[in-house]
Amino acid sequence: MSYSIALNFEDGVTRVIDCDEDEKVTDAAFRQRINIPMDCRDGVCGTCKCFAEKGEYELEFYMDEAMTEEEAEEGYVLTCQMIPESDCVIRVPASSLVCKTGAETLGGTVAGVDVLSETSFGLRVTLDRPMGFLPGQYVNVSVPGAGVHRSYSFSSAPGATEASFLIRNLPGGVMSGYLAQADAGDRLELTGPMGAFYLRPVERPQLWLAGGTGLAPFLSMLEQLAAQGCDQPVTLYYAVTRAADLVELERVKALAERIGGVEVITILAAEEDAHERKGFVTDHISAGDLNEGDCDVYLCGPPPMVEAVRKHFATLGVEPASFHYEKFAPTETAAAA
Repeated sequence: MSYSIALNFEDGVTRVIDCDEDEKVTDAAFRQRINIPMDCRDGVCGTCKCFAEKGEYELEFYMDEAMTEEEAEEGYVLTCQMIPESDCVIRVPASSLVCKTGAETLGGTVAGVDVLSETSFGLRVTLDRPMGFLPGQYVNVSVPGAGVHRSYSFSSAPGATEASFLIRNLPGGVMSGYLAQADAGDRLELTGPMGAFYLRPVERPQLWLAGGTGLAPFLSMLEQLAAQGCDQPVTLYYAVTRAADLVELERVKALAERIGGVEVITILAAEEDAHERKGFVTDHISAGDLNEGDCDVYLCGPPPMVEAVRKHFATLGVEPASFHYEKFAPTETAAAA
């Protein structure tokens, strides 16, 4: 038996390693050419202290000088003494460069491009092998023939052989221009995963806010919850400009039904489109949505949306237990003529 251990480095790079049964995390990392900082290997110095965000594990031994009991209760671990008993997510207080590793580059083949609306594409890529990532994270995707890459969040489930992405159609954009004429079988590269925006253990009510193609990471999160189950309520606000921009809504609703306890609320900004809820997401979020602060908030959208929501929370006078957000700014570099 082996477990998947996601190592999140402070520079945003994530590497997923395999850890065998009864194997210590530092040994598993070293075996896979990743050097988590350490000195003693005996639980004495504390050099390898990290924070376990998720998972079950055993700590064989540690000295008080290396880590206190209070720290251990909070979730800190000495990776030289940590033996996983489930899949784990570990935050490493060092850069990937210091640990002599980096983002993984993986090849893939275009399986298809779906025109979801005038403003968005769905890109499907058959990977040469599955890429480990945390739901919510992104990768850099190369643009065939252009010598550049663009960053996109996975909309697919972690570990799937076929990765999917929800991509905004930008007039004159390099990736948009490629996707408009892409052929199945085209080769491209994915580098990652990266990012601190990912789903943590769901231990309290969830408030998820998606703006436009910022829905992508939430699709991945929903896939994860559908696979593992969820006993907490989830409210997903999906805000777009026009009705035609409400892409992948059937998939969202199907996943919500599988999970149970998921409420999906859509909002349109365009005045000309009739809809039950109009305006911006901040027009509809109340203090009640924040459950008196006992909730986790995840937000993915353009910078103005992120800033507006942050100010709105301050106006409501309620601070959520945790607030994770990802700003995305479209890159409109024109493709070469």
